[in-house]
Amino acid sequence: MNHLLAITVAAPAIAAAALLFIPNSNRIAVRLVSLIGSVISLVTSIWVALIYDRALGGLQLLETFPLVPSLGIHLKLAVDGWGVPLLLLTGVILATGVITSWTVNKRDKEFFMLLLVLVAGVFGVFVSQDLFVFFLFYEIAVLPMYLLIGIWGSSHEVEPSGPFKFVWKRFKVGSREYAAMKLTLMLLVGSAAIMVAMLLLWANSGARTFDLQVLEATKFPIAVQHVIFPLVWLGFGTLAGVFPFHTWSPDGHASAPTAVSMLHAGVLMKLGAFGVLRIGMVLVPDAAAIWAPLVGAVAVVNILYGALCAASQKDLKYIIAYSSVSHMGVVMLGIATMNAAGWNGAVYQMVAHGIMTGLFFALVGLVYERAHTRTIAKMGGFAHVMPAVAGFFTLACLSSLGLPGTAGFVAEFMVFAGAAKSVNWWWAIPGVLGAFVTAVYVLRAVKTIFWGPKPEGHFEHLEDAHSTEWAAPLVLGTLLVVFGFFPRVLLDFIDVASQENLRRMPAQVATAPLTPSGVEGPGGITFSTGVTP
Repeated sequence: MNHLLAITVAAPAIAAAALLFIPNSNRIAVRLVSLIGSVISLVTSIWVALIYDRALGGLQLLETFPLVPSLGIHLKLAVDGWGVPLLLLTGVILATGVITSWTVNKRDKEFFMLLLVLVAGVFGVFVSQDLFVFFLFYEIAVLPMYLLIGIWGSSHEVEPSGPFKFVWKRFKVGSREYAAMKLTLMLLVGSAAIMVAMLLLWANSGARTFDLQVLEATKFPIAVQHVIFPLVWLGFGTLAGVFPFHTWSPDGHASAPTAVSMLHAGVLMKLGAFGVLRIGMVLVPDAAAIWAPLVGAVAVVNILYGALCAASQKDLKYIIAYSSVSHMGVVMLGIATMNAAGWNGAVYQMVAHGIMTGLFFALVGLVYERAHTRTIAKMGGFAHVMPAVAGFFTLACLSSLGLPGTAGFVAEFMVFAGAAKSVNWWWAIPGVLGAFVTAVYVLRAVKTIFWGPKPEGHFEHLEDAHSTEWAAPLVLGTLLVVFGFFPRVLLDFIDVASQENLRRMPAQVATAPLTPSGVEGPGGITFSTGVTP
């Protein structure tokens, strides 16, 4: 179908524009238009996956529209094996997020407009093949978060932290304004680093173009690469929650409304990791190979630090927020391995973590609406009155700790296998230790909240999920299991892109053959790790 990718990107934006003409009082129309825009993007994302030729690989469904030809800027859209599963992830999280937000009653039209614009930017990042347009969509995806958290977020108690602590003093600590401003300023600093790297790539490309295919074929001077890679890593890594530039993330998660938390952790943080992989590793591979040991070392710090911080939290949203920092460390570790198993695992972890955190935050929002608390010590025995919520929350916890049969296991297995086969094989040790700590805190949390004695007082009258609240648990919970038992549904896309891009890596990092091989996974299902065991 012609313009399939353009429709995927444009549908949420067109739906947002259509909302301008709907009266605020017509709340049903606002929700239906938002849902239609999100469902169109979901359907086209599925369509893209169905028609993508995995045997052929490479960029497919190419569309090009000139923007500023004199500067080498074109709206060039295409999708590769990495982009297909991330498009699917974004479509699913958007559709379930819109349905989860059905009960928003404060300035709901503006809320849905910003949500749709944000996701249009996310879709654009995953299919843009022009670096300037890539960066433009990246900013479109990030900036609405300020308003979404600042207007519709909640306040909580938290101490200011991080390198911009002096800025936070003018905001009330723990307020949604504090969290929104902290998030925005830190991500804008990261964007500034990305812009410098982007201009250096353009200026040194010879052809003076932003076309990613041309830039991939350009051999940049090693001195230029050594400037570009750290800018890309820290710029995109800020959004990916790379230590120590992660401090915006827990506060943003804790303050954001439910659907925004789902998109924030489920999709937005993946833009940062995708940028490091797609721009840093592919465009400047020589510098990436040299910087990889530092990237991997910081990643294992992320894994352990995030897990230990999550284990010490008392607020349920903060546990999931710091858990996201830890799991994004797994993604960055996979990227740093610079082998097929690690890269396959990194992209698979983006999808698995996105689904898992989307499910987590949907359920946390549901519990908070009923119990009016997120403090773990104040809750207990909710499985007696909310059995379905308890079951789905437990499933998300099991995927978080990497139980075989869930998507989280497949992703972590491949990342740790890639780490073990890399030059820095010791990365696998703290990685596995982080998974152990994760098991401790998620099992403790789910036991305390859901599987204790029958609750008393007003908690004994809590209701289970009903009506539209079933959408996110059913869809996301099912996907966690499907992608756990049948990983090749996604890995066949991911592996072909990893193989192609690894061929551009310097010879000294090719530590394993690039011939796909079968590894028996949960349920006896065979899937490709991309390396020979």
